[in-house]
Amino acid sequence: MAGALTAQQLTGHDDSHLAEAAGGHRLAGAASAAFDALRADAAQAGFDLAIASSYRSFSRQLAIWNAKAAGARPVHDDSGAPVDVAALSPADTLHAILRFSALPGTSRHHWGTDLDVYDAAAVPEDYAVQLSPGEVAPGGVFDPLHTWLDARMAAGDSHGFYRPYGVDRGGVAPERWHLSYAPLSVDCAALSDAAVLRAAWDAAREALALRAEVEVRLPELLARYVAVPEDWCGPVR
Repeated sequence: MAGALTAQQLTGHDDSHLAEAAGGHRLAGAASAAFDALRADAAQAGFDLAIASSYRSFSRQLAIWNAKAAGARPVHDDSGAPVDVAALSPADTLHAILRFSALPGTSRHHWGTDLDVYDAAAVPEDYAVQLSPGEVAPGGVFDPLHTWLDARMAAGDSHGFYRPYGVDRGGVAPERWHLSYAPLSVDCAALSDAAVLRAAWDAAREALALRAEVEVRLPELLARYVAVPEDWCGPVR
């Protein structure tokens, strides 16, 4: 199925490949069915596996990116302290943003295979989920869920879901809450390249902020912030 995705679907310009998922979210059909199975297993273990974020369109990712580049949306360092992007060089601004936000067109959330999760049973209904390192760190409110997920992934019983950003490799900051349905996402990653990205940027109604700097450094940025190791999900097929 992933091999049939068009360039527009891969980059978030077209959402026709998506199906309804739990909580009103949208995922690719196979990913949605697999998540339902993982959610049922989690319920038996005492967790309410919920989705905080699933599909994200190109326009939404572009709005986030451009706002951060303009200083209109907060950018933080690894400690959570605010970063003044106006005081940074264009190259340093790119790296500050990419540590926590994907370059539009490269977000794995475009594919319908990736989602951010939390345990709704661990918090009150009015709790504002932050998707922060503290929530998923040892002792954090969602650590028990992720410890359970760790064990399922290690045993090959996670219905195809793994963490592309589970450890810090010097690019994207670790995101323990980010799960990817590997049987589809490995193919999506293989289909995404610089030509596909440039076409997506050209087709956008709003220009990509810092595009000139992105273009100069594109191979480096793709290697550091987009690519994941081949063994990130183990032998899923």
